[in-house]
Amino acid sequence: MLDAYDLDACAEAGPWALSVLGRLDGVLVTVGVAGFGPAAEVPNAAAEHLMTVNALCPMAVLRGAVSTVRDGGFLAAVSGAIVNAPLAGTADYAASKSALACWLGVLAREVRRRRVAVVDARLPHLDTGFASRAIVGSPPPLQQGADPALEVHELVDALLGHLEDPPAHRIAAAPQLVEAAAPSDRPD
Repeated sequence: MLDAYDLDACAEAGPWALSVLGRLDGVLVTVGVAGFGPAAEVPNAAAEHLMTVNALCPMAVLRGAVSTVRDGGFLAAVSGAIVNAPLAGTADYAASKSALACWLGVLAREVRRRRVAVVDARLPHLDTGFASRAIVGSPPPLQQGADPALEVHELVDALLGHLEDPPAHRIAAAPQLVEAAAPSDRPD
């Protein structure tokens, strides 16, 4: 079990997994916490918690895994559909997930020569009760959540597809995923 506030320990997860498994094809980070409320009313401690758990922790895990994932593997994290369409009352939550999404995009440029796929899984709102366990505030009105089993199955299939067919700057197989690969004509 990892403490999301212990970023050094988070960064050691990849090297630890490699030492136990002998080979690391990919890393998927799904950690997250919800928080809601008008931007002017969210306590600073809650905003810090959202940023640490939703952005800094996944970044640390993947940062530590960069050198441990084999060429042709993948590095992935769940940012969520909130990145594409943040709702009123979600500023701090959306900012934390958007920070992660931006970081993944840059990471993709940095590891592309190794054919490591960097996947930003922008899953839709899922029917898991996640929003009801927010650390602050109440969720805005949300549509019925998608089936988590179906979404996770599609995500895993897409990630496994990257292992069989190294990324070629395209949208991943599942429609809600964004491969964070930069176009090949952009400078490093």
